[in-house]
Amino acid sequence: MADDKSGREKQARNADKRQRVRDIAAELERWDETEPEIDTAALAEFDSDLDSLDFPATGAEIVGRIGDREVEAADSMYTVEELVPETDALTFDSPSTLRVRVQRPTVAAAMKRVVEASEQLSSTDLSESQREAYEKTFRALKAIDADDDDEGIQAISDWIVDWIRDEEILPGSRAVRRQAAKFCRSNGYEIQNDNWLGI
Repeated sequence: MADDKSGREKQARNADKRQRVRDIAAELERWDETEPEIDTAALAEFDSDLDSLDFPATGAEIVGRIGDREVEAADSMYTVEELVPETDALTFDSPSTLRVRVQRPTVAAAMKRVVEASEQLSSTDLSESQREAYEKTFRALKAIDADDDDEGIQAISDWIVDWIRDEEILPGSRAVRRQAAKFCRSNGYEIQNDNWLGI
């Protein structure tokens, strides 16, 4: 493509089109998510704490500034430090991305463990796409066993952390999904073939 005005305009249109496709795909993906565990009204005080942060902010910056701040879920209290990985490798672009993380404390706590375990690997970084796939697996487990103390999320986060420690590499997202499906089937949870875990 020529580097002239029409070429740049075409590139901009193509980039805009790709972004719209990604936004639509993300919206469709959210349709089957479980409801957030923390009510938006309960986050009002938390939102005032976000004003003290400059975004984008790393997980380490967030934990350093508001890590001891508590947020109340339906069944317990969590601190921000329990939900956000204390690392410079993970960046939150805006207050809304941090708010989304905190609204799903069970998934956030599991992802914190995985991200911090992956920091121990010297040769591999946890990519954004792999992190998203792990998180999608945790959300699918939350949707399946929402009433059972989140055993699935705990079991799979343990499995990933053990894998990282023993193998010294990250498990593939397909292997994580397969392990999650195995857990569900062995515990009597039905998985549809069109489900994320129907692998």
